Amino acid sequence: MSLPPPYPAALTIAGSDSGGGAGIQADLRTFAFHRVHGTCAITCVTAQNTLGVTRVDALPPEAVVAQFEAVTSDIAVQAVKTGMLLNQGIIQAVATALESLPQTTPVVVDPVMVSRTGAQLIDDGAIATLTKTLLPQARIVTPNRYEAQLLSGLEISTLADMTAAARKIYQLGPAAVLVKGGGMAATLRGTDVWFDGQEVVVLTTEIVETIHTHGTGCTLSAAIAANLALGQDPLAAVKAAKTYVTSALKHALAIGQGQGPVGHFFPLLNRND
Repeated sequence: MSLPPPYPAALTIAGSDSGGGAGIQADLRTFAFHRVHGTCAITCVTAQNTLGVTRVDALPPEAVVAQFEAVTSDIAVQAVKTGMLLNQGIIQAVATALESLPQTTPVVVDPVMVSRTGAQLIDDGAIATLTKTLLPQARIVTPNRYEAQLLSGLEISTLADMTAAARKIYQLGPAAVLVKGGGMAATLRGTDVWFDGQEVVVLTTEIVETIHTHGTGCTLSAAIAANLALGQDPLAAVKAAKTYVTSALKHALAIGQGQGPVGHFFPLLNRND
């Protein structure tokens, strides 16, 4: 039985994860869970598994834009999220392409610049371009601790630091900021700070003890985008996304020899049919 129109659709602009735990693969599974049709523009192809990344190949910026235009010229997307954009050329091309969308289309920017362990993933020129061209177009930007430190210029180790960083990042142009506490001390795990220029909201979910957390950042931003596509207001979309990620962590997949992914399809895991 087909669903009646309109069909909610979302677009992810991100890299491919051959291990299926993060990136485009995680985003599309997250969209599907939320009953949102997923479309994509792939920025790079990675060779990776639960043990790590062994190779990254960037697509030409023109190829990324061609995918974006193919989707948006035919399908009305209700939300967009960006993930790994990899280099300055792709970031600039994506930022320019996004300007063609209706201003009412919410863009969720997951500024994939630094890993949860603190390793910088893109160079300083790419970070500057992302800050100048992409953040001002974001309805919500979702930096982790280390990305928030880069964007704000502040050291972050406490809840007060997270709040100060959110306020500083807001000044760069996004409509709202969600500073994630996943890389913080144990007392702040599961705690994120929201700031939209008017109110600071501390969002806390239960801590799930598991080493299998690959793809949590991608999954959170994709879930936010899906909820925005479904018509939720931004803060409600974030709250619902955090609940989804918590459930996915509870059903994380212990696959491979390293850090497995979260269980995006957890409602199906206990079915016998």
